[in-house]
Amino acid sequence: MDTVGAYEAKTHLSELLVRVEKGESIMITRHGNPIAELRPVGGKDRGAIMAAIKDLEVFRSRHPVAADEIREMIADGRRY
Repeated sequence: MDTVGAYEAKTHLSELLVRVEKGESIMITRHGNPIAELRPVGGKDRGAIMAAIKDLEVFRSRHPVAADEIREMIADGRRY
Protein backbone atom coordinates (compact mmCIF):
# COMPACT_ATOMS: atom_id res chain seq x y z
CA MET A 1 0.00 0.00 0.00
CA ASP A 2 1.39 3.37 -1.03
CA THR A 3 1.33 6.29 1.41
CA VAL A 4 0.81 9.95 0.53
CA GLY A 5 0.53 13.08 2.62
CA ALA A 6 -2.75 14.95 2.93
CA TYR A 7 -1.53 17.94 0.90
CA GLU A 8 -0.32 15.69 -1.93
CA ALA A 9 -3.62 13.76 -1.83
CA LYS A 10 -5.56 17.01 -2.11
CA THR A 11 -3.53 18.32 -5.03
CA HIS A 12 -3.41 14.99 -6.91
CA LEU A 13 -6.78 13.47 -6.03
CA SER A 14 -7.84 12.70 -9.60
CA GLU A 15 -4.56 10.84 -10.25
CA LEU A 16 -4.96 8.88 -7.01
CA LEU A 17 -8.52 7.92 -7.97
CA VAL A 18 -7.29 6.52 -11.29
CA ARG A 19 -4.81 4.36 -9.37
CA VAL A 20 -7.55 3.19 -7.00
CA GLU A 21 -9.79 2.29 -9.95
CA LYS A 22 -6.98 0.01 -11.11
CA GLY A 23 -7.05 -1.81 -7.76
CA GLU A 24 -4.48 0.03 -5.63
CA SER A 25 -5.07 1.07 -2.03
CA ILE A 26 -3.52 4.31 -0.80
CA MET A 27 -3.00 5.45 2.81
CA ILE A 28 -3.33 9.19 3.41
CA THR A 29 -1.32 10.62 6.28
CA ARG A 30 -1.11 13.95 8.09
CA HIS A 31 2.22 14.68 9.75
CA GLY A 32 3.11 11.02 9.33
CA ASN A 33 -0.04 9.73 11.06
CA PRO A 34 -2.53 7.64 9.02
CA ILE A 35 -5.88 9.42 8.71
CA ALA A 36 -7.65 7.78 5.76
CA GLU A 37 -7.42 5.00 3.21
CA LEU A 38 -8.46 5.16 -0.43
CA ARG A 39 -9.37 1.72 -1.73
CA PRO A 40 -11.57 0.24 -4.45
CA VAL A 41 -15.22 -0.20 -3.55
CA GLY A 42 -16.03 -3.82 -2.87
CA GLY A 43 -12.52 -4.67 -1.74
CA LYS A 44 -11.83 -8.39 -2.20
CA ASP A 45 -15.27 -8.98 -3.74
CA ARG A 46 -14.43 -6.77 -6.73
CA GLY A 47 -12.73 -9.65 -8.56
CA ALA A 48 -15.79 -11.86 -8.12
CA ILE A 49 -18.07 -9.06 -9.32
CA MET A 50 -15.93 -8.42 -12.40
CA ALA A 51 -15.88 -12.17 -13.20
CA ALA A 52 -19.68 -12.33 -12.93
CA ILE A 53 -20.06 -9.35 -15.26
CA LYS A 54 -17.74 -11.01 -17.77
CA ASP A 55 -19.76 -14.24 -17.56
CA LEU A 56 -22.97 -12.30 -18.25
CA GLU A 57 -21.37 -10.59 -21.24
CA VAL A 58 -20.33 -13.97 -22.66
CA PHE A 59 -23.83 -15.38 -22.08
CA ARG A 60 -25.41 -12.37 -23.79
CA SER A 61 -23.12 -12.69 -26.81
CA ARG A 62 -24.07 -16.38 -27.19
CA HIS A 63 -27.82 -15.79 -26.73
CA PRO A 64 -28.80 -12.75 -28.78
CA VAL A 65 -32.33 -11.39 -28.47
CA ALA A 66 -34.00 -9.48 -31.31
CA ALA A 67 -35.56 -6.08 -30.67
CA ASP A 68 -39.08 -7.35 -31.39
CA GLU A 69 -38.60 -10.13 -28.80
CA ILE A 70 -37.58 -7.54 -26.22
CA ARG A 71 -40.67 -5.43 -26.98
CA GLU A 72 -42.84 -8.54 -26.61
CA MET A 73 -41.27 -9.40 -23.23
CA ILE A 74 -41.84 -5.83 -22.01
CA ALA A 75 -45.47 -5.95 -23.13
CA ASP A 76 -45.96 -9.32 -21.41
CA GLY A 77 -44.51 -7.93 -18.21
CA ARG A 78 -46.89 -4.97 -18.28
CA ARG A 79 -49.92 -7.24 -18.57
CA TYR A 80 -49.29 -8.83 -15.18
